Amino acid sequence: MNKLFALPKTLLLILALASCAERAGAQAVPALENIKSQDELNKAVTALDAALFDSYNRCDLEKFATFLSDDVEFYHDQGGVTLGKAKLTESVKNNICGKTTRELVPGTLQIYYMKGYGAVEMGVHRFHHPGHDDTEPLGEGKFIHLWQYKDGAWKITRVISYDHHAVAK
Repeated sequence: MNKLFALPKTLLLILALASCAERAGAQAVPALENIKSQDELNKAVTALDAALFDSYNRCDLEKFATFLSDDVEFYHDQGGVTLGKAKLTESVKNNICGKTTRELVPGTLQIYYMKGYGAVEMGVHRFHHPGHDDTEPLGEGKFIHLWQYKDGAWKITRVISYDHHAVAK
C-alpha cells in the first residue's frame, strides 16, 4: 500500500523540481543588486537578449511574454505604438511567427547601467525571412530596450525600434 502512495509523491516532487528549474532557467541572470561591474552587467543583459530572441525566433510566445512587463510600451518607426504585454505578444504571433527571425549584428550591442532601475540596451539587428530569403530583402534596424529589475525578475518596460531598412545580402 505504501508503494502505491509513494509514486504520486515522487511524481509530484519531480514535477515541482522541474518547475523550479524551468523558472530558474528562464532568467538565469543575477539580480541587479548583485551585479558589481560593467562586465557582469554586459553578460547579464546579453544573456537576456539571447533568451528573449531565442523565444521570439522559435515563436515560444509563453516564454517571450515572460520578458515583458505588463505595461510594456513598444514604439516602432513603421508599425506605430503597441501598448501592453498581451497586445505585443499577439502582434509577434500575427506578424513575426513563421515569417521573420532576428539576428543581433555582432559588435553593435551597448549596455548601460540605470541606477535603481536596471539597464538600457542598444544595438542593431537584422531580420531574415526563413524560406523566403531569396525573394525577401534582408532587413536591418536599430533598437533600444529598457530593462527593469523588479520583484526578482528582469523585464522590458520600453522598446524603441527604428531606422528599419533593407540591406544588401
